[in-house]
Amino acid sequence: MNKIIKIILLLLICLYLMILTERILFKYLPVSQFISHLEFNFTRDHWWRSNNFIPFKTITFYLFLADINFDIRISNLAGNIIGFMPFGFLLPLIVKKYDRLKSILKATFILSLTYEILQLLFGLGSFDVDDLILNTLGGGLGYLVLKIIKLIFNLKNKQRVNTSKMY
Repeated sequence: MNKIIKIILLLLICLYLMILTERILFKYLPVSQFISHLEFNFTRDHWWRSNNFIPFKTITFYLFLADINFDIRISNLAGNIIGFMPFGFLLPLIVKKYDRLKSILKATFILSLTYEILQLLFGLGSFDVDDLILNTLGGGLGYLVLKIIKLIFNLKNKQRVNTSKMY
């Protein structure tokens, strides 16, 4: 791959990760106040207060039980998926090792788990196992979009080559 394109992709993924970090970890607390907020809270009440360790509990709540606007419910679920799609799309373009769905799913899960643990430890949000599920799904979907785009370009290139051979 062209070095300039590789550098642009690296800059894009860095920008993406900075925006993602801001949207996940600093949605309730400005970055400027982060240092003064740093404290571990290990009281039992803190761990269970607003955190969800039960798979599909939040997803089920938003889909079927929540008494809030349907758009808000869907945007919360879709936001977790869409937010991680660029990761699944960009990472394989930058690092060949991540050119398989399994490796993208692992990398996305680890990135999401990192954010969730940071939220849990520093009180920057709430840990939700459903976010891990939705974020990992998003990374996988981003990867599949990339594969579909590559497939389309490969088919078009083959058609071009075949058409040029005919003439």
